[in-house]
Amino acid sequence: MPVRSTVRFTALFTLTALASTSLAACSSGSGSDPDTVKVSFKQSTDNSIKVMDTYLGDIKKQFEKANPGKKVELVPIKAPDSEYYTKLQQMLRSPKTAPDLVYEDTFLINSDITSGYLKPLDDYLADWKDWDQFIDTAKAAAKGEDGKTYGVPDGTDTRGLWFSKDVFAKAGLPADWQPKTWDEVLDAARTIKEKVPGVTPLNVYTGKPAGEMATMQGFEMLLYGTGTGDGDSDPLYDKGSKKWITAGQGFEDSLSFVETVYKEKLGPEVSDALDPNFSTKIRGELLPQGKLGIALDGSWLPQDWLEGSGHEWPEWSTELGLAAMPTQNGQAPGRVSMSGGWTWSIPDKAGNPDLAFEFIKTMQTKANAQKWYVANSGISVREDVANDPAYVDAQPGIKFFTDLVADTHYRPAYPAYPKVSVAIQEAMEGVTTGDKSVEEAARGYDEALKEATDNQVVSK
Repeated sequence: MPVRSTVRFTALFTLTALASTSLAACSSGSGSDPDTVKVSFKQSTDNSIKVMDTYLGDIKKQFEKANPGKKVELVPIKAPDSEYYTKLQQMLRSPKTAPDLVYEDTFLINSDITSGYLKPLDDYLADWKDWDQFIDTAKAAAKGEDGKTYGVPDGTDTRGLWFSKDVFAKAGLPADWQPKTWDEVLDAARTIKEKVPGVTPLNVYTGKPAGEMATMQGFEMLLYGTGTGDGDSDPLYDKGSKKWITAGQGFEDSLSFVETVYKEKLGPEVSDALDPNFSTKIRGELLPQGKLGIALDGSWLPQDWLEGSGHEWPEWSTELGLAAMPTQNGQAPGRVSMSGGWTWSIPDKAGNPDLAFEFIKTMQTKANAQKWYVANSGISVREDVANDPAYVDAQPGIKFFTDLVADTHYRPAYPAYPKVSVAIQEAMEGVTTGDKSVEEAARGYDEALKEATDNQVVSK
């Protein structure tokens, strides 16, 4: 969820050497003090953005005050997402380096469950009354294939189209723009290119440097709007056969959209698009300075513009418009979104699991959960918070992005998914650079998919 805005330098699983050399700086050392809970989390690579640090610092004070003699040691890992994942996995392998509580992206949680890195929380959850407030889809995102729950979600997110009203005015486009098809999105970008020089018309994250941002904010926002998939499958995974689906027409159409954006120069320069820090530039410069027309991005962007962020932009709610991403040809339900999220999980080798769950309970009181959703521009996964007018009215855009939950989709978070995601990024990068045709990129994906899933594939 919200802290997903940093990008990945390289493919997951290729950073082991780097993680090994960095591990000493990330871990809090060997041994376990029975009165100290060690909490590892992903710290933003942007020094000015300290939303998580500030929030956890407040929870630490609350916890220590309520539990005399107990201490909280915050163990931040300052890294882009893929480095964070790999460093965390290194830490989880040994009791000497495993923290007591870790921040897990739901797209990776099943991989870590399968590796035996996480502890099931069902016994704790059975005695925790607040668990009944969590919505079922959020609970499902933290479940393993064994049916046990391995994390407590701290919110979710949705995705849509952000657009500059100033750029649209200069291009003669409507301030209440709500595209109905992919072609209408591309046509708006073409109009901006023609009438507003010096502005990037449209950003769609792409390629391996952007990692899961490319897969989820970019490709899947297209693929899940193609109408492929049925009751037993989504466009990537067939639940009936428990197999991954090879590239079909919807997959190729999605690649064609990406190819069009970069071939027609409707997007950023390829060198910028493949810069691992490009998302920081979008949030910190291009959108606030009116240099980007349309951004296919997530609900969490305002966290970067709030007071104290270092990129304060109080005017964003009047200077930016919001539109749902349409389905390919306007077919029902007419719009598409993807949702993910993060959870707090207890490592299997944690020294103080009981104390760690007590810390989770402190974080997840209604008041603290609501404070986090608002600070982090997140979407509530608790019914009591979602129904609170103070949450709905806390920030512009919350209602828009919360309403998208009705038409959102979740990634097939099975153990092979991280490798499948990398295969998607490689296919996107091929058509972005022009090194591969759509057909060649799709064939390359199929080969990579077979390798990533031990040939557990099906064509549909």
